[in-house]
Amino acid sequence: MAGIGNHAVVLGASMAGLLAARSLSEFFDAVTVVERDPLPDTGVPRRGVPQGRHLHALLPRGAQVIEEFFPGILDELVVDGAHYMDGRDLSQLHYNVGGHLLARSGSATGCTAYLATRPFLEDHVRARLRTIGNVTLLDEHDIVELTATPDHHRVTGARVVGRRSGEELTLRADLVVDATGRAARTPTWLDALGYDRTREDQVMVELTYVSQLLSMAPDALHELGFLVGPVPGRPRGLAILHTENDTWVFTVFGIASHGPHPDLRSMCEFVEDIAPPQLLAAVKAAKPIGEPTRHRQPSSRWRRYDKLRRFPQGLLVIGDAICSFNPIYGQGMTVAALEALALRDCLSRGTVNLARRFFQAAAIPIRTAWELSANPDLCLPEIEGTPPVLTRLLNAYVDRVLTAAEYDPAALNQFFRVTSLVEPAARLLRPGMLWRAALANRRRPRPSVQYEAGLVRSVAV
Repeated sequence: MAGIGNHAVVLGASMAGLLAARSLSEFFDAVTVVERDPLPDTGVPRRGVPQGRHLHALLPRGAQVIEEFFPGILDELVVDGAHYMDGRDLSQLHYNVGGHLLARSGSATGCTAYLATRPFLEDHVRARLRTIGNVTLLDEHDIVELTATPDHHRVTGARVVGRRSGEELTLRADLVVDATGRAARTPTWLDALGYDRTREDQVMVELTYVSQLLSMAPDALHELGFLVGPVPGRPRGLAILHTENDTWVFTVFGIASHGPHPDLRSMCEFVEDIAPPQLLAAVKAAKPIGEPTRHRQPSSRWRRYDKLRRFPQGLLVIGDAICSFNPIYGQGMTVAALEALALRDCLSRGTVNLARRFFQAAAIPIRTAWELSANPDLCLPEIEGTPPVLTRLLNAYVDRVLTAAEYDPAALNQFFRVTSLVEPAARLLRPGMLWRAALANRRRPRPSVQYEAGLVRSVAV
């Protein structure tokens, strides 16, 4: 593609930052990614990614985008030890959402997942990025401030300081992209440059989650993953995934300040009444790797840069720096990938009104993910806020879809393709799905029906 600038700077080597750099590499002579942390070559969690020690999910749409940016990388993940769930055997997945245990027999080929830890995935993306000749990763540098023209109409770069040397550098750039995550300082920088602060949409979830990395015997569990989500009156849940090299990440969480303690015994007690017995037995028999870690997130927050009338030229924001979601839905990396794709598409049409075009394009996947997570959270009585009438109506319909998905792999397949951002939510309103939802309660097997030779005791939580 045609070049449109000499130098672009990405602030932060988050997944959003790495993928943004991949897009920028097609349009700028040089791209520099600035990161405060040292960037390891092996799967070591970084201090700057406090949630990196916790369970992560790369949704199918995110996997598609990463494969488009780095052809062959998904096969590399599997060769190097990640697990791939292809959806052909639903007994490999225990998926309990909204109080519905979804179908555990048959196949749903839309229910795919690459199971790996966040550091493992980041390592592979960084390794691929390092092979691109015009991209430089500048680690162990603190970001001090942006530089701008005297009239503040254009950002011209960033000042950074080496953490070891103390040497200050001014990185001049045609474009700066802030990918420094939820704590991004762009709102403060906009204040300093004389621009309005952006509006923020928030849902106060008061989430606390604790994770433990485990080593299990290869045959400890038949399933590759378990997810039990919260329901009204029970603001707790759990998830566990079989990640690379036969390790497992076990996460328990509570919302509305219902938080587990950071030790494995307390974690098990916290979810003892909702965990499938075979899962709890395997976790208790497993060997812990390291200590449990705890992370808190007060809210889902969307900074509405798409609503600003004025924004400096030469600056963009991406990833959690725009919108950070309730992590129990696993949307963050996938939305960041879709934003990087939007960035590439916007740059292919030049730099005129780039910020306005990009923020409006990025708002499309953000809005979809927000409606699939933040709005349902509002329907939990433990979370402060009143969901809009339309949200309550849609949630009631989705509950019927989930009832159908308890026994119908086709309904499960369509639900998963929507929630994994592969297809738009409107696909749930097609005649076939409307019919399945309408007949869901009538066709639903009685709770006493046993599935999978006793693996599932009941379709009720």
